[in-house]
Parts: sequence; structure tokens; C-alpha cells
Amino acid sequence: MMQFRRRPAALLRGAVGLALALAALGAAAGGVQQLRDFVAGARSAEGEFEQVVTAQSGRRPQEASGSFAYARPGRFHWEYDRPYRQVLVGDGKTLWSWDPDLNQVTVRAIGEALGATPAAILFGSGALDDNFELADAGEQDGLAWAEARPRQTESGFESLRIGLADGQLRRMEMRDHFGQTTVIRFTRLRANPALAEDRFRFEPPAGADVIGELPGAR
Repeated sequence: MMQFRRRPAALLRGAVGLALALAALGAAAGGVQQLRDFVAGARSAEGEFEQVVTAQSGRRPQEASGSFAYARPGRFHWEYDRPYRQVLVGDGKTLWSWDPDLNQVTVRAIGEALGATPAAILFGSGALDDNFELADAGEQDGLAWAEARPRQTESGFESLRIGLADGQLRRMEMRDHFGQTTVIRFTRLRANPALAEDRFRFEPPAGADVIGELPGAR
């Protein structure tokens, strides 16, 4: 049988082509795999966000923006600065929600507050499959999407889509049982920054009306 020798240049082109093909496959990882990689790799993060809430009735969307930081599990600082200030702080055991205009603080146990909510994707333990059924949802707007459906029927939302690019979280889209859609776009996100511990501590301001049971209170 006749044999053909491949020239070195042809072999080199073939090797380069194979390497590029493998790189393309890696870059094209589906939404679920990118989500798993992000959750496993980003034990902490900080950045900014823009939020738009659209009602099923079609009335004017509600827009808000602010900044966030988190360190899993259960520690986070989520602060709205527009259209008005509101601060949510999780210290790993307790969720504090402060409305400066009313000087009112709401206190809840972190476990019941997170549960199988979208916040658990970022701030929870990272055990995604315990609370969600995950599925790839294709590509759109330059993002790879994953769909997360809550395993608990009392979760408060119907479905959640998470958009990622290059292994980084870019967008979350949540639809609740009332047909309301919440879209959060993440910007200036930094994974695994050095975060000060006091960023996840909260003390009710003097004179604040505290609703709920303070930690350690009987």
C-alpha cells in the first residue's frame, strides 16, 4: 500500500488547527458548566449592579442600582443607592435589612432568608443541585445561559436564568409567580478580592425601629 509523508509544515498546521479547535470548545462551554465553574472558583466577589423590575401589567419598569460584595457562605453586603438607599447585610447567621429613610431594621435568620432563592446562587454554600434543577438555555446577547428551577415549590419564584461570558457572571433574570420579571446586570465584577470582615457586620443605628428577634435575644 502506498504511503504518503506529511511535510512538517502540514503537521504544524494540523497541530495548530487542533489546538484552536480545542480552545474554541473550551470557550464555548455551556451556561451550566460556566455557572458551576464560577460558583466553585469565586468564593468571594464584589462589583456593581443595575436592576430593572417589570410587572406583568406592563406598567413602567422600576429601576435601581447599587453595589455588592459577598463571601460565601452567607456573608454579603448588598446596597441600593438609587432610587433610594437600602442596605442588606448577611453576617453568616443573620440577615439585616435597613431602610435609612424610615430608620427601620428588619432581622431574619439567614437560612430562612436565602433558602432556594436566587440569592443562594451567589451567597449560599455553593451546593447548587441541592436547591435547583439546572439546564443549559443556549446563547443570547453574547452570553451563555443556564436555567435554574427551584426544587422547593414555596421558593417565591418560578424560574431563573443566569447569563455568563468567559466564565464571569453578567446577568440574572428572574420570573416570579405573579408574572413579574427582575433583571440584574452585573458590572465591574471582581472575583476573589480581599474583603474586610467588618463589611459583613451590622449594628442597628441609634433609635432604629428593629423588627424581628435580635441574635441572642430571648
